[in-house]
Amino acid sequence: MAGSKLSRRERIKKGIRKHLTGTTERPRLTVFRSNKAIYAQVIDDTTGKTLASASSISKEFATTGNKVDQSKAVGTLVAEKAKAAGVEKVVFDRNGYLYHGRIKSLAEGAREGGLDF
Repeated sequence: MAGSKLSRRERIKKGIRKHLTGTTERPRLTVFRSNKAIYAQVIDDTTGKTLASASSISKEFATTGNKVDQSKAVGTLVAEKAKAAGVEKVVFDRNGYLYHGRIKSLAEGAREGGLDF
Protein backbone atom coordinates (compact mmCIF):
# COMPACT_ATOMS: atom_id res chain seq x y z
CA MET A 1 0.00 0.00 0.00
CA ALA A 2 2.70 2.50 0.95
CA GLY A 3 4.67 1.74 -2.20
CA SER A 4 1.70 2.43 -4.44
CA LYS A 5 0.97 5.77 -2.74
CA LEU A 6 4.60 6.79 -3.10
CA SER A 7 4.76 5.79 -6.76
CA ARG A 8 1.53 7.72 -7.42
CA ARG A 9 2.99 10.84 -5.82
CA GLU A 10 6.21 10.45 -7.81
CA ARG A 11 4.23 10.14 -11.06
CA ILE A 12 2.24 13.30 -10.25
CA LYS A 13 5.47 15.06 -9.25
CA LYS A 14 7.10 14.30 -12.59
CA GLY A 15 4.07 15.67 -14.45
CA ILE A 16 4.11 18.88 -12.41
CA ARG A 17 7.87 19.37 -12.66
CA LYS A 18 7.73 18.94 -16.45
CA HIS A 19 5.88 22.25 -16.75
CA LEU A 20 7.21 24.07 -13.69
CA THR A 21 10.70 25.52 -13.20
CA GLY A 22 12.04 28.23 -10.99
CA THR A 23 13.90 31.12 -12.57
CA THR A 24 15.93 33.92 -11.07
CA GLU A 25 12.92 36.27 -11.27
CA ARG A 26 10.44 33.66 -9.95
CA PRO A 27 12.12 30.89 -7.97
CA ARG A 28 10.29 27.71 -7.05
CA LEU A 29 8.75 27.30 -3.58
CA THR A 30 8.74 23.55 -3.03
CA VAL A 31 7.20 21.63 -0.15
CA PHE A 32 7.95 18.27 1.43
CA ARG A 33 5.93 16.76 4.23
CA SER A 34 6.54 13.75 6.39
CA ASN A 35 4.35 12.32 9.10
CA LYS A 36 6.07 14.45 11.74
CA ALA A 37 7.38 17.57 10.00
CA ILE A 38 6.96 19.86 7.00
CA TYR A 39 9.74 21.52 5.02
CA ALA A 40 9.75 24.37 2.49
CA GLN A 41 12.52 25.66 0.22
CA VAL A 42 12.79 28.51 -2.26
CA ILE A 43 14.99 27.24 -5.09
CA ASP A 44 16.48 28.95 -8.14
CA ASP A 45 16.61 26.13 -10.70
CA THR A 46 18.83 28.00 -13.16
CA THR A 47 21.73 28.11 -10.69
CA GLY A 48 20.65 25.18 -8.52
CA LYS A 49 20.82 27.22 -5.31
CA THR A 50 18.49 27.25 -2.34
CA LEU A 51 17.67 30.86 -1.52
CA ALA A 52 15.62 30.28 1.64
CA SER A 53 14.40 27.32 3.65
CA ALA A 54 12.32 26.60 6.72
CA SER A 55 11.02 23.55 8.52
CA SER A 56 8.95 22.68 11.52
CA ILE A 57 11.95 21.06 13.22
CA SER A 58 14.43 23.93 12.79
CA LYS A 59 15.80 25.82 15.78
CA GLU A 60 14.20 29.18 14.91
CA PHE A 61 10.78 27.55 14.68
CA ALA A 62 8.95 27.95 17.98
CA THR A 63 5.27 27.31 17.27
CA THR A 64 3.36 24.55 18.97
CA GLY A 65 -0.07 23.25 18.11
CA ASN A 66 -1.43 20.88 15.55
CA LYS A 67 0.29 20.13 12.24
CA VAL A 68 -1.88 22.50 10.21
CA ASP A 69 -0.98 25.43 12.48
CA GLN A 70 2.70 24.47 12.31
CA SER A 71 2.50 24.36 8.51
CA LYS A 72 1.07 27.86 8.37
CA ALA A 73 3.87 29.11 10.63
CA VAL A 74 6.48 27.43 8.39
CA GLY A 75 4.94 29.20 5.38
CA THR A 76 5.20 32.54 7.13
CA LEU A 77 8.79 31.82 8.18
CA VAL A 78 9.91 30.84 4.68
CA ALA A 79 8.21 33.96 3.29
CA GLU A 80 10.16 36.17 5.72
CA LYS A 81 13.44 34.49 4.78
CA ALA A 82 12.66 34.75 1.06
CA LYS A 83 11.84 38.44 1.35
CA ALA A 84 15.12 38.95 3.19
CA ALA A 85 16.87 37.25 0.26
CA GLY A 86 15.14 39.64 -2.15
CA VAL A 87 12.43 37.31 -3.48
CA GLU A 88 8.91 38.68 -3.90
CA LYS A 89 7.32 36.33 -6.46
CA VAL A 90 7.58 32.54 -6.53
CA VAL A 91 6.14 29.54 -8.34
CA PHE A 92 4.45 27.09 -5.95
CA ASP A 93 5.50 23.45 -6.34
CA ARG A 94 3.27 21.17 -4.29
CA ASN A 95 5.64 18.27 -5.03
CA GLY A 96 2.93 15.77 -5.95
CA TYR A 97 0.84 16.30 -2.83
CA LEU A 98 -2.80 17.31 -3.01
CA TYR A 99 -3.45 21.02 -2.43
CA HIS A 100 -5.26 20.27 0.78
CA GLY A 101 -4.66 20.34 4.53
CA ARG A 102 -1.06 21.02 5.50
CA ILE A 103 0.08 21.96 1.97
CA LYS A 104 -2.75 24.47 1.60
CA SER A 105 -2.02 25.86 5.06
CA LEU A 106 1.66 26.37 4.21
CA ALA A 107 0.70 28.17 0.98
CA GLU A 108 -1.70 30.46 2.85
CA GLY A 109 0.99 31.24 5.42
CA ALA A 110 3.46 32.10 2.67
CA ARG A 111 0.91 34.40 1.02
CA GLU A 112 0.24 36.11 4.35
CA GLY A 113 4.00 36.48 4.79
CA GLY A 114 4.16 38.49 1.58
CA LEU A 115 5.05 36.04 -1.19
CA ASP A 116 3.13 36.37 -4.44
CA PHE A 117 2.06 33.22 -6.31
